[in-house]
Amino acid sequence: MKTIGLIGGMSWESSIVYYELINKKVKEKLGGFHSCKSLMYTVDFDQIVELQHEDKWKELDVIMADAAKRLEKGGADIVVLCTNTMHLCSKAITDSISIPFLHIAEATGMAVSNQNIKKIALLGTRFTMEKDFYKEVLTDKFGIEVIIPNDSEREKVHKIIYEELVHGQIKPESKEVYKTIIANLERRGAQGVILGCTEIPLLISNSDVNIPTFDTTKIHAEKAVDWILNND
Repeated sequence: MKTIGLIGGMSWESSIVYYELINKKVKEKLGGFHSCKSLMYTVDFDQIVELQHEDKWKELDVIMADAAKRLEKGGADIVVLCTNTMHLCSKAITDSISIPFLHIAEATGMAVSNQNIKKIALLGTRFTMEKDFYKEVLTDKFGIEVIIPNDSEREKVHKIIYEELVHGQIKPESKEVYKTIIANLERRGAQGVILGCTEIPLLISNSDVNIPTFDTTKIHAEKAVDWILNND
């Protein structure tokens, strides 16, 4: 078994989910007392959020690249970034290490493509929904059309993530907001919805909506397990 290097802390609540999913998948595949060989480097999320909202992505590149280098030096064979938004720093990460980096949008694109979905809705932070780093992977590599909520809906999605979900607050009224937004996206032709923030699956699941949901945390974590077991 190879060793996974996890860049975590964004938020620590979702990093716990990554750790749990990865170890459950390893045990499911190997049985016995098996668990995943892994390292986690956790950043201070307060610093990350501040730099995100100040649009200081070059500084964030430095932090993410440093985390990846620490994991490689610690013995990781692959780096997994336990967040969607910070994949804006993917190039800085891949340029700084010699081991593979598993991009969350590529893992998600494979899962969406496997269900023959050609038009997908994307929910996430404002950065994930509005910037191209995620949508480009889905469109260019998998030929999937991506749609996002309208301006006011994007603001609601973003606000609930940063003011509630990253603090572990799960509110029924916020679930209803998300369900309404997803229903609107379905009316616009979405055949499924990507839960493109690692905290959103804490709020929304398949049973809440009429179209398939794609939990990027679960998809990403399980793809990482496939890699470490198949590249031993």
